[in-house]
Amino acid sequence: MNSNRNRRIATAILCLSFGLLSACNSGKASPEAEAPPKASVEPDLDANNFKVDHPEQFPLFTAVEHKAVSELDVTGVVQPDITRAVPVISLASGRVIEIKARLGDEVKKGQLLLRVQSNDVSGAYQTYRKAENDERLAHLQLDRSQLLYDKGAIAKSALETAQAGADDAKADLNAATEQLRLLGIDKDHPSGIVNVVAPISGVITDQQVTNASGVQGLSGPNPFTIADLSYVWIVCDVYENDLDAVHVGDFADVRLNAYPGKTFKAKIDNILPTLDPNIRTAKVRLEVPNANNLMRIGMFASATFYGKQAETRAVVPTTAILHLHDREWVYMPLGNGHFKRVEVVAGNTLPNKQQEIISGIKPGDQVVSNALDLQNTVEQ
Repeated sequence: MNSNRNRRIATAILCLSFGLLSACNSGKASPEAEAPPKASVEPDLDANNFKVDHPEQFPLFTAVEHKAVSELDVTGVVQPDITRAVPVISLASGRVIEIKARLGDEVKKGQLLLRVQSNDVSGAYQTYRKAENDERLAHLQLDRSQLLYDKGAIAKSALETAQAGADDAKADLNAATEQLRLLGIDKDHPSGIVNVVAPISGVITDQQVTNASGVQGLSGPNPFTIADLSYVWIVCDVYENDLDAVHVGDFADVRLNAYPGKTFKAKIDNILPTLDPNIRTAKVRLEVPNANNLMRIGMFASATFYGKQAETRAVVPTTAILHLHDREWVYMPLGNGHFKRVEVVAGNTLPNKQQEIISGIKPGDQVVSNALDLQNTVEQ
C-alpha cells in the first residue's frame, strides 16, 4: 500500500516537472517582441509654418540687392542756445513804473524794455556834483601852487602835492560822470527814472517783473532774458548702444511734427560725456539755423543720423510684407506646399513700390510676392 502511494507521488512530481518545462518553453521571448516600436512622424507644431494645397497660386519674388547707408532715428526737443541768451540787467534798484515789452516779444537792440524809479540816481548825481566841485577846487589850488612855485614861495614838493590832488579830483569826476552815463542819466537834466534797454536783438524768453514790482539791480533776478533764436539747439536722447553711430561735426536730418513736409539740416555740436543712469542714454546736441523763427522752444523733433559706409540690404515689393500685430513679416517657401512666416525689419520705401529690408532676409532669398493673399488663404 505504501509502495502504491509512493508511486503516485513520483508520478505527480514528474508531471509537474514536465508542466513547468513546457511553460518555460512557451514563454520564451521572440526577436520581434524585443524590437523597439516603429517611429512615427509628428506634424510640424511651429505656428509660423503653413501648408497650402495649391502653392502655384502664390508667385515668388527673389529679393534683390540694394546699397544704403545705415540710419539711426532718435527724438529730441528744441531748446535755446544758451550761448546766445543774454540777461537784461538793471544797474539801479527801485520800483518798476512802466513795462514796454512782454514775454515772447521780439525786440531790437537798444529798444526800451522798462522804466525804473530809483533813489540810486539821486545818489549818483550827488556824487557827481561833489566830484565836480572837488575837481574845480583842486584845479584852483594847483594854479595857485604853480604861481607860488614860480615866485619861489613854496617848494617843488608842495607843487607836486597840488598836482596829485588835481589828478585825483579829475579821476573822481570821470568816474561819477561814467556812473551817470551807465544809468542813462543826463547830467545837465537829471531825473529819478532809469531806462532799461535791450542789450541784443532777439526774443524775450523769460520775464521776472511786473508793473510796480521791485528791481534789485545787480544783486537780484534779471528782469528779462533775451535769446537770439536765429540758431537753436535740438537736444536728443541716444541710447548707449547707438553712440558709435554719432560723431561731433556730422550732419543729421531734423523733422518737426509742426512741419511734416520740411526737413532741416543740423550739425552735431556736442555729445555730453555723461549718461542718464535710468534709461542709459546720452544727450546729443544739434545746432540748426532757425530761419523765420519756425522752430519754437519746447517743440518735439526727430533726428536721423547717417552712417559713413553703405550696407547691403534686401529689397522686395511692398506687397510682400505683411503687417501683423505691430510687426512685419514675409512668407518664404519651404517646398511641397509649405511656407514659413519670417519676421523682418523694414527700412525705407523705395520707388516703384519697393521696400527696403534691414534684417530678417538677405538678397537672393525668395518670398511670396503678395503676403496678404497667402495670409487670407491660411486663415480660411
